Amino acid sequence: MNRAARLSAVIDLLAETGEANVEDIITKFDVSPATARRDLDTLASQQLLTRTHGGAIRQSVAYDLPIRYKKGQHAQEKLRIAQGASALVRRGDVVGLSGGTTSTAVANVLSSRSDLMEPSPHPNLTVVTNAINIAAQLVMRPQIKTVVTGGVVQTRSYELVGPYSDVVLEKITLDIAFIGVNGIDPIFGATVHDEREASVNSLMARRATRAVIVADSSKIGRKAFATLGPKTLNTLITDSGITAEQRAAFAEHGIDVIAV
Repeated sequence: MNRAARLSAVIDLLAETGEANVEDIITKFDVSPATARRDLDTLASQQLLTRTHGGAIRQSVAYDLPIRYKKGQHAQEKLRIAQGASALVRRGDVVGLSGGTTSTAVANVLSSRSDLMEPSPHPNLTVVTNAINIAAQLVMRPQIKTVVTGGVVQTRSYELVGPYSDVVLEKITLDIAFIGVNGIDPIFGATVHDEREASVNSLMARRATRAVIVADSSKIGRKAFATLGPKTLNTLITDSGITAEQRAAFAEHGIDVIAV
């Protein structure tokens, strides 16, 4: 496990238990006491936890996220997809993040990157999101400028939808956008359950120089109610569960696949 993944795992441990001591980290992640302390010190400097004698406790604001998003961050496939997405992001980029468990995992990995967490007089990264849970997750990272679109909150997905979201998105440009979906098919494209979410996600993708679908392989071949529109997205990051036939079908329709 690399350092970024380990820091993310420590955050998840704190989210579940509320506290962690150095011995817990040594045992769970097979690291030295010095490494465990450095990890806690790093997360404390990012205001993600409060150091205690021999360990740490969580900071409530940083962990008041919906339970289903915490569970999503535990999925190994989504973690690998998030790490693959993070590899496409450069310091100084403007990144769009839609809602969803995989996009939430991307936000978590980005906020654990040491180069993005370095002290700086200017933001190391700008994130534009319509997901209130992602905004809550990033608000504790002063090195990341977080921009939230307007709109009405969808209680099911925690996404902001409606014309107020359009007003913000139409006035910005993004270097890269990561779009979470409920289904992805080489012919029908990317789909989600709600037409209002589809509208916001489609506009976010169009405002980006590069628009990327982030979806685990179980969503390949599925079709949800609302489509994001043709040729909105040209890259898919998924896990190694994608088959050779599925990859060939996406390639035939002009969609690049990154399997992690």
